[in-house]
Amino acid sequence: MTRLRSPSLDWLLVFVPVSLVAELLGQTVVVFITSALAIVPLAGLIGRSTDQVARRLGSRSGGLLNATLGNVTELIVCTLLITTGSFAIVKATLIGSIIGNLLLVLGISFVVGGFRHKEQRFSARAAGVHSSSLLLAVAGLLMPALLILTTPQSGFIEKEVVSGIVAIVLILLYGAALAFTQITHAHLFRANEEAPEQPTSSLRRSVIVLGVSAGLVGLESEWLVTSLSPALTTLHLPAIFVGLIVIPIIGNAAEHASAVFFAARDRLDLTLEIAVGSSTQIALFVAPILVFVSLAIGHPMDFVFTAFEIAVVSLATLIVALISLEGRSNWLSGVQLVGAYTVIAAAAFFIRSVS
Repeated sequence: MTRLRSPSLDWLLVFVPVSLVAELLGQTVVVFITSALAIVPLAGLIGRSTDQVARRLGSRSGGLLNATLGNVTELIVCTLLITTGSFAIVKATLIGSIIGNLLLVLGISFVVGGFRHKEQRFSARAAGVHSSSLLLAVAGLLMPALLILTTPQSGFIEKEVVSGIVAIVLILLYGAALAFTQITHAHLFRANEEAPEQPTSSLRRSVIVLGVSAGLVGLESEWLVTSLSPALTTLHLPAIFVGLIVIPIIGNAAEHASAVFFAARDRLDLTLEIAVGSSTQIALFVAPILVFVSLAIGHPMDFVFTAFEIAVVSLATLIVALISLEGRSNWLSGVQLVGAYTVIAAAAFFIRSVS
């Protein structure tokens, strides 16, 4: 995933020490809010340092590195949630990351870009590859749910076996898509790209920033997760809403700003790569990997999503698939996407049960 110059949210790093003080003082709600805000710039630092390393590796290896580490923040947060047994929030966060990128980020980007440029064009071929991958991922998410619906007597073993098979298939599909876009048919997706930018930071510095940022994200995520339950009670927020809307926005805020930034500069291919590409990675790589992570840490999580989650991710994927057919956008398309996201967020706020 390409990350070039974009608006900086580094001023939010002030919340790193603030969250530490709040943790020491035992202020649960303050810990929840400040740790969430602290993750935003740290995720941005991870993205920028990964991009610096990727530039030194070349387009092919760098593209693979970005594709692998593009959603490391969500991976860390979800892993910690799994250790607490918050499986429903983990699944909601995964779905929220997908629809947030497809509807909110893409929608705002289309609006901003559409107001500055009457009509914008992008590669329908690249968007089509991501869309088809997402559609296959949605089919994979649907199968375990259909198993439970049609065979209610299915037990733990059956659900875990099906979940494991689906996870393996999705990871293989993700690997195939990477091989197609980065290796065998890379020329089809880079034909209209500008010359790659040169790294502005040394490899040593980039690796250190990447490591420190990832470590701090892990620490802040741990505080976020441990303060989550009491904070939800105090703030009267539904858990499904926090998982579907709040946590994905926190983890992807820096990427969101980059997508809008590029759309404003009429570089919609980069916007699509960030928004749709990130959703593809969540669906085909991060979500399946978490199934095996849960097994490794002794907290098995199945791949059975709720009907609401499957419905909203299917809707978002179909909308983007239809948009990608034309290879062009305008501000009205953006308003429609944001409208769809707003309706989903409103519905999620009134879902009280996550069991």
